[in-house]
Amino acid sequence: MSFVKKHRLHWLFACLLIVMLTALSLLPALKNPVLAQFPTVSIPTVTSSPRGAYIRVLLTTTEYDPINVRSGPGSIYELVGIMLVGQEAKAYGYYDQYIQIEYPGGPGGRGWVFANNVDVIGGPIPLLEPPATATPAITKTIDPTLAAQFIFTLQPSRLPTFTEPPALNLPTYQNITGNTAPGGLPLGLVIVVLAGLGVFLTLIAILRRG
Repeated sequence: MSFVKKHRLHWLFACLLIVMLTALSLLPALKNPVLAQFPTVSIPTVTSSPRGAYIRVLLTTTEYDPINVRSGPGSIYELVGIMLVGQEAKAYGYYDQYIQIEYPGGPGGRGWVFANNVDVIGGPIPLLEPPATATPAITKTIDPTLAAQFIFTLQPSRLPTFTEPPALNLPTYQNITGNTAPGGLPLGLVIVVLAGLGVFLTLIAILRRG
């Protein structure tokens, strides 16, 4: 074997030995890899639950006009509070024209609002059973003793009879026709006599002056 071939074999053997030693040195690291450790603190998880149906107060006549919350589905029920525009509350159901909502100030933590004043969001709501009829706060009673003072019994009475008035006597006037004076004398004769009398009196007056 020549010197060159021996020299190449030595270099090849040396390189193979270096590769093997390097592989043996890296073998423990490959068997036990270093892993990054996460923090051991507990991470809270968010569990989302569906909100369900709820109502939102709509804008009515004015921007700041609140709506009434009552103890039952009707205007005859007691007023337990108000809600402002934009407020929301959980909806349980409806009866007639009112919706039952979650309201801490109402009986049992619930109240009723008029359906036209709110918007239902989150799906349909069920029909509820009719609640008990509202009892008026004041019961109107009438004192029987006081009422008896205003009871009158009307006695029957005869209607007055109509009596005709006496006959009305109207005066009668005599119509004078023709050229006659009262007493039946001709009107012309009366005028002539009066004229002659006037002339006679005038002559007497003249003679007395002369």
